[in-house]
Parts: sequence; C-alpha cells; structure tokens
Amino acid sequence: MDMGLKLKNRKAAESKLSKFVEDIIVPPRMIDIIVDGEVNDEYMKTLETLSKKIKFIDADPMVKSSKALKDVQPEVERLRQKAVSKIFEFVIQKFYALRKPKTNIQILQQSVLLKYKYTINFLKEHAKEIYAEVRTAYIDTMNKVLSAHFRAYIQALEKLQMDIATSTDLLGVETRSTGFIFSIGKEPLKTRPSVFALGERINILKEIDQPALIPHIAEAKSQKYSYEVLFRSLQKLLIDTATSEYLFTDDFFGEESIFHDIFAGPIQVVDEHFNTVLLNCYDAIGIMLMIRIIHQHQLIMFKRRIPCLDSYLDKVNMSLWPRFKMVFDLHLNSLRNANIKTLWEDDVHPHYVTRRYAEFTASLVHLNVEHGDGQLDLNLERLRMAIEDLLVKLAKMFSKPKLQTVFLINNYDLTISILKEAGTEGGKAQQHFEEVLKSNIAIYVEELLLEQFSSLIRFVKSRPADETAANSEKASIAEVEPLVKDFASRYKAAIELMHYDVITSFSNFLCGMEILRATLAQLLLYYTRLSECVKRINGGSALNKDLVSISSILFEIKKYSRTF
Repeated sequence: MDMGLKLKNRKAAESKLSKFVEDIIVPPRMIDIIVDGEVNDEYMKTLETLSKKIKFIDADPMVKSSKALKDVQPEVERLRQKAVSKIFEFVIQKFYALRKPKTNIQILQQSVLLKYKYTINFLKEHAKEIYAEVRTAYIDTMNKVLSAHFRAYIQALEKLQMDIATSTDLLGVETRSTGFIFSIGKEPLKTRPSVFALGERINILKEIDQPALIPHIAEAKSQKYSYEVLFRSLQKLLIDTATSEYLFTDDFFGEESIFHDIFAGPIQVVDEHFNTVLLNCYDAIGIMLMIRIIHQHQLIMFKRRIPCLDSYLDKVNMSLWPRFKMVFDLHLNSLRNANIKTLWEDDVHPHYVTRRYAEFTASLVHLNVEHGDGQLDLNLERLRMAIEDLLVKLAKMFSKPKLQTVFLINNYDLTISILKEAGTEGGKAQQHFEEVLKSNIAIYVEELLLEQFSSLIRFVKSRPADETAANSEKASIAEVEPLVKDFASRYKAAIELMHYDVITSFSNFLCGMEILRATLAQLLLYYTRLSECVKRINGGSALNKDLVSISSILFEIKKYSRTF
C-alpha cells in the first residue's frame, strides 16, 4: 500500500512537472527557426508556440516565482524581439511589393498576404507599437497606390467624354441662337445624342453590373461616351475595389476602421473629379441617369452586405439632386422667359420647342416609373404649365382664330404621341394634354363649319332644339327657303373645301381624320335639325324637293372617310 501511494503521488507530481517543463522550456530547434528560418508555414507554427510560451509566463503566478523562469525569461524575450523585427521586415517588404506598377493587388493580397495573417495577430498581442507601425505603413501604401490608380483612370476617362449639353441648350432657346440644329426636319448633328431625348441612353441602366470600361481599348476604337457611362464605370470600379479592400482588411487586420483611412484618398480623388464635372453639367437627363445608377449601386452594396461606402454613396446622391433641380429650373425659366418674337414662325405645324418639351418630359417620366419620385412629378407639373403658357402666347401671334386653334391642336397632338411612345402612360401630363386637345378640336370644328354654313348654324342655334307646336310658328318659309336651297347647291363643294382645309392644316394624318369625322358629324347634326324645322312649318312640304336626304349627305361623308 505504501509503495502504491508513493507511485500515485509520483505520477501526479510528474504530470504537473512535465507539463511545466514542456511549457517553459525553449527547445534549440525553436531558436534556430525563429532566428535563422525563412518566414514560411513552419515559421508560423513556431510563432504560435512562442506566443503560447509568452502567455504562459505572464499568466501563472506560480511560474513567476519559479527559479526556472529566471533562466528562461531572457531567452524568451530575445526570441520575441527577434521574431518581431523579422516579421516587421517581412511584412513591410510585402507591402512595398503592392507599390510596384502593374501589380495585381487583389491577387497579392489573397494568395500572399493572407497566408501570413498570423504574423499580424502576433504583433497585435506581443508588440503593440510595432503593430501600429505596420498598420500605418499598410494604410499609407494602399492610400497612395489606390489614389494613383483612380487618378490615372479618371484622366483616361476624361479623354473619352462627349459633351452633350452646354448652358445654352435649354428647352426655350431658339435654334438659331444656339448655333446647332435640332432634329426638326433638317440634318441633326449625327455624333451628338439629343439633349432632350433619352433614346439609347437608357441602356446604361441595364449594364449596371458590367465590368468598368477599359479606357485604352475604347480610345483605340475612338469611341466617345456621354458622361453617365463614364460615371457608371468609375463608380463600379470604386465599389468593387472598396468591397475587395474592405473584406481583405477585415480578414487580415481584423478591424474595419482601417478601410476608411485607406479610402479617404481615393474617395477624395473621385470627389474632386466628380464635383468639377457636376459644376459644368447642364444635362438634366444625364444627371437623372446618374441618380438612378447610384441607387442601383447602393442596392448592390446592400446585397453584398458591405456597409463601407454607404455615407459616400449618400453624399453623391445628395449632390446630384440639387444640380438636377438647378438645371431643371434653367429649362423651366427658359420656357417662362422665352422670347416669343424670335421663337414664332409663321407655321401651324408643331413647334420645335414642343418636341423638345415632349421628349424631355417623356424621358424623365420614363426614368421615374419604378421610383415614383413625388418631387419630380411636381417639377414636371410646373414644366407643363410653362409650356402651355408659351404655346398659348405663340398661338396668339397668328391673326386668325382658326389658325391659333390649329397651331395648338398640332402641338398638343405631337406632345401626346411622344409621351405615348415613352410607353409609360405619360403620366398626368398626357391626360392633361388629351383634355385640352379635345376642347380645342371642338373649337376648331365650330370655326370650320361657321366658315361654310354660318347662316344655317345661326338659324339652328336660334331655335330651341325641342320645339313644341306652340312656338314653332316663329319660323317662316321665307326664313328657311334660302337656307335649304343654299345648302342643296353648295354642300358637296363645301365638304370638299373642309376636307382640303383639314388635310393641309394638321401634320398628324390620323388626328386630321378624327377632326374631319367630327366636323362632318356635327354638320349632319345641324342639317338634321334644320330639316326637322322645315317639316314643322305650315306649307313646309313645298320645300321637300329642295331638302337633301340624310342618306345623300352620309354618302358624301363616307366618300371622305374612305379615302383614308
């Protein structure tokens, strides 16, 4: 029993002692590796062992009082210092490799630096001041490298930029004064997309996720792009670089704050460029496209769950809106303060300002479909009121009321058809123009009929529509007979004249046909009322031979409806 007890005690003592010896001893192999070894996988494992020994010495009060420690501690401290200086040199050298031109930074980060991630942990735990130096060196390197990258990229992009609008390219500016020709039948400038129409430019929103442009390839093909295309490329490059850098620094250094120190430089470079461009940008559609691009980029970052650029993207968005509003107001004021004398042309066909307005509104309505921006709707409402005032002022320059009405109908009709093409149910503006178009067509129909049959219309209008026997005496044969005979002799020629008038007045064939139908239907209505009047007059049957039958009139009307 005595022997058994001794054995048990010895075993217990041995297990404690051997663990202590193992934890505190510094094997020669370890010293060799840390002092002379290459920094590789084996070195990393040895570093971990060293870290455990340092922690063991610091953690246990019993160890602190042991004689063995006095022996070992100076050795461990020397090893720690040696490891720290070796790691420092190694890591800094790797960081300098990032500065070499044409280095693929992401590959270097992923395949080289991340392998030695533990070195950074070691510095964090056992050499805080050296860790701070390494951290600063990395921030400094990446800030410079990325800033230079973005600066070079921006300079290359600037060569590809095609200017679309200058400060004089506004809705209400007459064509002659701006020195370039809009697409109004004359040859438009081929290279330049319209300032007011969206056209192909909408495609950029379908290419949000495409890789950024490679400038030297585009330059070799001598392609030029409107600014929102370059803007998308630049922002795409920025969000992709930021995503990669954010994930790397989080993994390698284990802290997020590094990212913002690194990206302060690149973001400043992009900002300076962007603010300069924005100050000279008078292209409202381009700005609205950029607002939509930023919105899409915010969604992409949200899906990636990378919050590091949130404040930057918000800031860009916040700078785009006021600029859009400013350019929009320039357009609005150009309509409000337009010079009627220089804009007016003696021509009832649609005015070029109307086409600009309609294309511009259609473009913005189209870009607002998925976003339902109330503020934009309000602005478009103000723009609509301005163009209407302008059209009414222009119409008043025509001497004849009928020409004024024709001018308005043509312009309203063009606006509606362009808004419909936008395919987004042109919104409130379209409904409004449809209403004013209707009321102007009604006015035109009356004016046209009055030119041909004024006495007939006056007579019919002076009689109540539902004449009772009591007051039907008022009409006499003497009053009615000249009207009936005049109509019978002239109605075919008059319809021919009205047909000609409509065909020559309206630029939109279909709209013209609608108006002609409305006119002839109204004529038929007036004549039917005259015939009924005749039937009620005593002795009116004497005029029956002169009355044109309704079917004859219908036959004439059909003849014109058929020609279309």
